[in-house]
Amino acid sequence: MPPENGISVSEDELSHWLALLLTPGIGSRRFQALLKRVGSPREIFATPPKQLIDAKAIPKSVAARLATPDWPQVEKQLNWLRQPDHYIITCADPRYPALLKETADPPPVLFIQGNLETLCRQQIAIVGSRNPSPDGRENTFAFARDLAQRGYVITSGLALGVDTAAHHGALASNGTTLAVMGTGPDYRYPDSNRALADEIIQNGALITEFPLGTPPLAENFPRRNRIISGMSLGVLVTEAALRSGSLITARSALEQGREVFAIPGSIHNPLSRGWHALLRDGAKLVEKTQDIIEELDSLSHFEPADAPPVLAPLFSKPLDDKEQAVLSALGFDPSAIDTLVERTELTAEELSAILLVLELHNYVKTTPGGHYIRSGINTGNEGLS
Repeated sequence: MPPENGISVSEDELSHWLALLLTPGIGSRRFQALLKRVGSPREIFATPPKQLIDAKAIPKSVAARLATPDWPQVEKQLNWLRQPDHYIITCADPRYPALLKETADPPPVLFIQGNLETLCRQQIAIVGSRNPSPDGRENTFAFARDLAQRGYVITSGLALGVDTAAHHGALASNGTTLAVMGTGPDYRYPDSNRALADEIIQNGALITEFPLGTPPLAENFPRRNRIISGMSLGVLVTEAALRSGSLITARSALEQGREVFAIPGSIHNPLSRGWHALLRDGAKLVEKTQDIIEELDSLSHFEPADAPPVLAPLFSKPLDDKEQAVLSALGFDPSAIDTLVERTELTAEELSAILLVLELHNYVKTTPGGHYIRSGINTGNEGLS
């Protein structure tokens, strides 16, 4: 018998997962660390705050927030869940996507609207520019349509441009597509894709790690990229500039041991530079759908890579004061984002946005364990005069 109202645990148990998720200062990594150290969210709330502080599991500021869970907000999430085809699943849920769970930074909770079963089917992610060329848009549509016809679920991010073309391509062949959002499940962003989002719900699902009420904040979209790549066997980049979130998705894919594919483009097209950087750093050149199918057929039983390749840094820039402060807080040993929160007193959201910039500009890189480290190429002193 299927779980009632999409719940595989009791509503009371789920409410503790949601209360922990809604606690300021509890990011996904700290959430996972607490689960490993203490146990279930209910046990975490029952643990004396001083014990957690002494164990350096959380700082004092977070301990104070744990003492006063936001139960009214929890009830809002549960009210959303009670609607048809709405699901909230935790990383302890057997229905949680298996590939995503194996990544270094899996979201502890997922909000899903649509067909939950589609999350566990074989997926190919397609990402790229928000302002693609006509060729880029047409290539994206054609690859998504053909891959969906072969039975693959097409996963993308509901953004304008390549994402939109990928979703439409899958739907055009009566295929299945998933949209990973950078907002709460009650938002549709961009507004122009509302109708597309409704169509995706009928033929797949909308997915987010962000609770109800989370607006389209710029710092949240890079985080959703790790989910797009983490659920997929491979990522196809159809067009991307050097300074683009699509390259961050490709980096995540490589770190997660996924295949990365790129379609070659004209050397005169600025949107080809991201493609060509990927090709130089080990992505596979593809010219037709069969090129991808042949690679992915061998990955039906996915096993994470022992030493996933890391893309070479692409460029650097002068740093502003906040960026320099974050770089100064980093040593040459890997640091978790929760550690950097304590060192810099910035929020996890601010840090994620700054670290994205530093990674794009060659100052830092992520390790296979999801920690951050100086790249060893820039020390943070260049270009500051």
